[in-house]
Amino acid sequence: MPIASINPATGETLQPFEPLDAAGIEERLARAEAAFHAYRTTSFAHRAALLHRAADLLDGDLEALARTMTEEMGKPLAAARAEAAKCAKAMRWYADNAEALLADEHPSPADVADSGAVRAYVRYRPIGVVLAVMPWNFPFWQVVRFAAPALMAGNVGLLKHASNVPRTAVALEQLFHRAGFPAGCFQTLLIGSGAVEAVVRDPRVAAVTLTGSEPAGRAVASAAADEVKKAVLELGGSDPFVVLPSADLDAAVRTAVRARAQNNGQSCIAAKRFIVHADVYERFTAAFAAAMGALRVGDPMDEATEVGPLASRQGRDELAELVEDARAHGARVECGGGRPDGLPEHLAAGWFYQPTVLTGITPAMRIHLEETFGPVATVYPAADLDEAVALANNTPFGLSSNVWTTDEAEQERFVRDIQAGGVFFNGMTASHPALPFGGVKRSGFGRELSGHGIREFCNITTVWLGPS
Repeated sequence: MPIASINPATGETLQPFEPLDAAGIEERLARAEAAFHAYRTTSFAHRAALLHRAADLLDGDLEALARTMTEEMGKPLAAARAEAAKCAKAMRWYADNAEALLADEHPSPADVADSGAVRAYVRYRPIGVVLAVMPWNFPFWQVVRFAAPALMAGNVGLLKHASNVPRTAVALEQLFHRAGFPAGCFQTLLIGSGAVEAVVRDPRVAAVTLTGSEPAGRAVASAAADEVKKAVLELGGSDPFVVLPSADLDAAVRTAVRARAQNNGQSCIAAKRFIVHADVYERFTAAFAAAMGALRVGDPMDEATEVGPLASRQGRDELAELVEDARAHGARVECGGGRPDGLPEHLAAGWFYQPTVLTGITPAMRIHLEETFGPVATVYPAADLDEAVALANNTPFGLSSNVWTTDEAEQERFVRDIQAGGVFFNGMTASHPALPFGGVKRSGFGRELSGHGIREFCNITTVWLGPS
């Protein structure tokens, strides 16, 4: 895949980039290794000051960086601003909390007395150079949620960003450089996917984290496992949005629209499968389809736009294929189902797709088990709580989930039985610096964010002291 910034709203190539050659990759690997040996000995206070500086710079450049994101991957400008602001918040959270999250752990003397130790403790030490293979859909947030904890732990980072957001990738490297991080602490590798395996296998790379598709995750995890290296994977999601009779239906519908249409529908943790109790199915579906159909599709630079283009022609075409397959097998299109009409001439070549709601879904349809990465929702009726739980779990993915009920027994049932890395009641799934993020099944393994995330790339070291 060529490395180029292409505006998905117009199809216009904004800027091509020349991939790094072997010498350029080697230069950056050597610089990263050298940086780690010095940076790992710095204090938490020093790292925190640098990360606070990066957050301040991000706030100051928010408008320009938001426009870059919108131009490269098509998210509405307001959403891009919110993403940049969220990144600054996460940077400050890790700057303020990393030292406590990685504080030495001291078991009681009685607990370790039979080991012969006078004293023993656990220390979290940085592991080294961490390669991050990141996607285009949240081009700043996906990177910062790796980089902030990794840098605060004393690691250094190499970023292989998606090939359609190279200007964002370069801007991220410049941000950390301008903040004062030493040369080599955070570098962007402008390389194609074919060059990733060699970097994963390089002995100077200690670990890898990937957010992306299942095939990409399999390839990277296989190489890392072959080299006996730590990996964290956040892959696809087909999150259920379950609505039970006790729910505030108006609030559930409003949140359902936001949960499905956020980021133009291109989010791993977007609600994708709407599972609705039979008692409220008709009311919910009618209101949901009406609200989805009323969303304003258009130029993502227009402040009034609610849904912009998909990030690539391939993504738009794959989404259309899923909808057409479902339609051919008997699904009902409640709204949308194709390219929007009436777009202005300058958007005629853009990769737009209407917000779409499908009902009558059966296992014969691809969309029943495949992830929809765009503003397309499927709605299922559930006769009772047992069927709702079964439908929610009937997916190869297990990233997160949304459940609408005020019944405490029903809530406890989902906490016990849902096969997902998170369950959000009466609200929308979202990531937050203080909460662990990740999934089960084919949604990957490991966790990002919170204390769990910062410890993923640490050497958890036992220190044992015997009698002097």
